[in-house]
Amino acid sequence: MATVLPEISANAAPVRAAQLREQALYEQVAERIRARIMAHTLHPGSWIDEQALAAEYGISRTPLREALKVLAAEGLVTMKLRRGAYVTEVSERDLAEVYHLLALLESDAAMVVATHASAAQIAELAALHQQLEDQIDDRDRFFAANERFHMKLLDIADNRWRNQLVADLRKVMKLNRHKSLFKQGRIEDSLAEHETVMQALLRRDGAAAAQAMRQHFQNGLAAAS
Repeated sequence: MATVLPEISANAAPVRAAQLREQALYEQVAERIRARIMAHTLHPGSWIDEQALAAEYGISRTPLREALKVLAAEGLVTMKLRRGAYVTEVSERDLAEVYHLLALLESDAAMVVATHASAAQIAELAALHQQLEDQIDDRDRFFAANERFHMKLLDIADNRWRNQLVADLRKVMKLNRHKSLFKQGRIEDSLAEHETVMQALLRRDGAAAAQAMRQHFQNGLAAAS
C-alpha cells in the first residue's frame, strides 16, 4: 500500500526555494530526501509523494524529479514505470553484493594505509579508534565514529575512484546498517574487529590489515542479514 511522507502536515510551513539557494536546488532537495531515507522516516518500500514534497519545499516538480534521479543513481530510490519513485528495499542478495564489494575495496585501502601512511596519519586513525571506544554505550554515536574511521582510512589511501565507489555502496548499506547494531553483542564485536585492524595498521602489517578488514565486513554482513 502506498505510503505518504509521514512528516507532512496541512499546517506545516513550506521550506521556500530561497532557503535552498546555496547550492543547486535539486542537489539540496536530494540531500533532504536522503536524510529522511537514512533516518528511516521514509521507510524502505514506501512511495515518495512528489506532489506533497514539492508543496512542502515550495518548489516545482522539476528540481524534485532531478533530485530523485540523483538518489536513484545512488541506489536509494527505485523508479517504477507509471508508478513513481519508491525508497529502495534492500534484499539479502543486495546486502551480500554490497558487503562483498566493500570488503574488497576497503581491505585494499587498509593494506595501502598500513604500508604507505605517515606516522601522523596513523595517529589520526588511532585517535578516531579511541572515539569509537568512547562511544560504545551510544549506538548512534558509535555508528558516526565508525563512519569517520572508515572514511579517514579511505581518505589516507587516496584513491578517488575507490572513494567514490565506496561512498555509493555505503549509502545502500546504511539502509540496513542500524539494524545490525541492535543485535546482541554486535557493537562489542565490531569494536574488537576495529581493534584488530588498528593493531595491524600500527604494526605496518598490510596483509594482516587487509585480512582484518575483510573479516570485519564478513561479520557485518552476518549481523545485517
